[in-house]
Amino acid sequence: MSDVRVSIVVPTYNERDNLEELFDRIARSLSGYDYEIIIVDDDSPDRTWERAMELSNKYPVRVIRRTDEKGLSSAVIRGFREASGDVFVVMDADLQHPPEKIPELLRAIEEGADIAIASRYVRGGGVKNWYWYRKLISRGAILVGRVALPKIRNVKDPVSGFFALRREVVEGVELNPVGFKILMEILIKGNYRKVVEVPFTFGLRKAGESKLSGKTIFNYIKHVIRLMRWEGELDRIIKFSIVGLSGVLVNEGFLWLFVRKFGINKMIANVIATELAILNNFTWNDLWTFKDLRSVPFYRRIIRFHIAALMGAAVQLAIYGGLLYAGVDYLLANLVGIGFSFIVRFLFNRNVTWG
Repeated sequence: MSDVRVSIVVPTYNERDNLEELFDRIARSLSGYDYEIIIVDDDSPDRTWERAMELSNKYPVRVIRRTDEKGLSSAVIRGFREASGDVFVVMDADLQHPPEKIPELLRAIEEGADIAIASRYVRGGGVKNWYWYRKLISRGAILVGRVALPKIRNVKDPVSGFFALRREVVEGVELNPVGFKILMEILIKGNYRKVVEVPFTFGLRKAGESKLSGKTIFNYIKHVIRLMRWEGELDRIIKFSIVGLSGVLVNEGFLWLFVRKFGINKMIANVIATELAILNNFTWNDLWTFKDLRSVPFYRRIIRFHIAALMGAAVQLAIYGGLLYAGVDYLLANLVGIGFSFIVRFLFNRNVTWG
């Protein structure tokens, strides 16, 4: 990529002690490349911005010191606006993202990827010396994102902070400056066709303190919900819920009609009413909730919808029985079972029936 200019965007806050090693390793890794390093610093108390300016005499560094804004995503977005490159690389300054991996990301771009992600969770990737709870939080965050946002369900590490992309991916795209994981937002909103994940090992921090906190986790959840709203997935859940309530009315109404008016056996009447409720729900979900996803033949959709209903019933019964055995009140146990049944049915229908 000798004819391509690369802009490396590095958001910083109290990373002064890492800068010289970071710049030196980038310089050695990108020997022969046309590149710039853009430091976007949030007015660090340790004067990271000042140290970066000193080192700009030795390395191709541009420094943006922000005094009125804070936050990682807005820093990256500011870096994109200031960048002159054809390809952007985003990475942290704490040396947990090895600069030696940048050429592999750039090769993936050269070979046709629009976005190349340094991934901890593809074969060959990993993390170094994390406590079990840190691994659990990371895996949980990724699971939440991939389940809530089907567009990224095939990306193994959509929350990576180390990635490269073509300028065109974000050009003209309105990214949210208060988002937490900027890559996830780019994967949802960006203009791209091909994503490649390059394995890397998330290293140990050399200096400074980790920025993971309860507030960080809370902000991540808010960000996922915001992206769900942008993607229309929240609206889809609301529609699915409304249809589900209509199914309850259909079930109860026909059950009353069959027993009281026609004198049908209560067990048989319940089976028929339940099937009519399932057909009601399928019809409205097919015409309304998932109308934009009807790529699967009709007969497969209706069969899979019945499977989802059976799975939901099985989950509800299993949780209900387990909670009863544990001594939980039967009404609360039933409510919890219904909640989990709803989640299972929605996810199955979203990703399988109309997936």
